[in-house]
Amino acid sequence: MSKHITQQVTKGVLILTINRPEKRNALTQDMYQALTDGLEQASKHDDVRAVLIQGSSSCFTAGNDLKDFQSIDQPPEKLPVVQFLRCLLDFDKPLIAAAAGAAVGIGTTLLLHCDLVYAAEDTRFQLPFTHLGLVPEAGSSLLLPQLVGYPRAAELLLLGDAFDAKTAKQMGMINQVLTNKELLPFAKQQAQRIAALPTEAIDASRKLLRQPRRKALRRTLEAELTCFFNALSSKESKRAIKAALKRVSGD
Repeated sequence: MSKHITQQVTKGVLILTINRPEKRNALTQDMYQALTDGLEQASKHDDVRAVLIQGSSSCFTAGNDLKDFQSIDQPPEKLPVVQFLRCLLDFDKPLIAAAAGAAVGIGTTLLLHCDLVYAAEDTRFQLPFTHLGLVPEAGSSLLLPQLVGYPRAAELLLLGDAFDAKTAKQMGMINQVLTNKELLPFAKQQAQRIAALPTEAIDASRKLLRQPRRKALRRTLEAELTCFFNALSSKESKRAIKAALKRVSGD
């Protein structure tokens, strides 16, 4: 496991915690690999019946580490981030998320794959792909319009403005808004509740819920990946990412 991804199993729940506070939990390829490893291990072990992905009570994730992304020197097929996205699509056990503070990029699109999502009052969601010369990922160009309707999805994905937890709840993106103090204990409790229910019934119910969109989601995910990595290598994106890094560094 990456030193920035910790895991703990309690009462049938694997808790994967993103822990890189000095970088607002921005995700590197090593961290994506660790998340994928955790999900794959959970899928194989009968004693794990649900997975909870969380950050701290003040920060979920600021999204991709842009410097790490700039240093990519291998084909997309081999990248841990790609493997993680495909793993999300195929994961066969209940997936719960607890978000607080920053939930940027993958920090928002990841939630679209979860069965239950809880957020702290201070959570700020954002899908800033176009700001970086990029396109949606993780199947969000399909999942988000299905969830919130095309007009709202277009606004979120094209303009890339941040929105708060109350708005996310109103749009149906999350299940409940809690205080920062309540968030992690409550999400853990809910994960343990679902883990304690009859496993075969939960598995069958999830399959029925997800089956109508499964094939279309796979096609969308692969199409997005092609567009995303084409965009990532463009001059437009390189300029936008360079400017974003400059703003972050304060230069």
